[in-house]
Amino acid sequence: MTIGVIGAGRIGRAIARVVSNAGRQAVLSNSRGPASLATVVSQFGANVSAGTVAQAAAAAIVALAVPWNRVAQAVSGLPAWEGRIVIDATNPVAEPGFRLTELGGRPSSEVVAALVPGARVVKAFNTLAADLLAADPHQAGGRRVLFFSGDDEDAKHEVGRLLEDAGFAGIDLGTLDRGGRLQQFPGGPLPALNLIRL
Repeated sequence: MTIGVIGAGRIGRAIARVVSNAGRQAVLSNSRGPASLATVVSQFGANVSAGTVAQAAAAAIVALAVPWNRVAQAVSGLPAWEGRIVIDATNPVAEPGFRLTELGGRPSSEVVAALVPGARVVKAFNTLAADLLAADPHQAGGRRVLFFSGDDEDAKHEVGRLLEDAGFAGIDLGTLDRGGRLQQFPGGPLPALNLIRL
């Protein structure tokens, strides 16, 4: 299975590493086009290639890993999602000062879901720093924990299987409303917790 990654910053590259470690193919993309990613993808193995945003968005699972203020622009003009899975790895950070963006009382993943109508959104990959996300998840005799949440059980199962295949201990937090609030940074209690399941 190919997984598209929209956003080639530190988190996007870390997700590509996770995907590669899980034995899947990743298409890494950014707004500047595949040629700008030649040096980046050369640091990965054969499982990671560069593509356009449209090519990444055509995958069955698409990870969205762009800064919060660029989310709407990153998904604008893409073809209908038609049930594909979108992994929301974003955090609703407002600059300066890492403040919570005004969300009108909604969790950030519900805002993202409204921008990708027809997609099955799963919140994941947003609670750890990029270096921890890209590191070996097998630590101290256990596996590093990654949280995920969403409203579609089949979509969560697919994301959970990706995490397990990459060596993580995936923990399902429930719905986007409940779990998404726990994962949200800033504001939620779970971001930055580096937990190991023994």
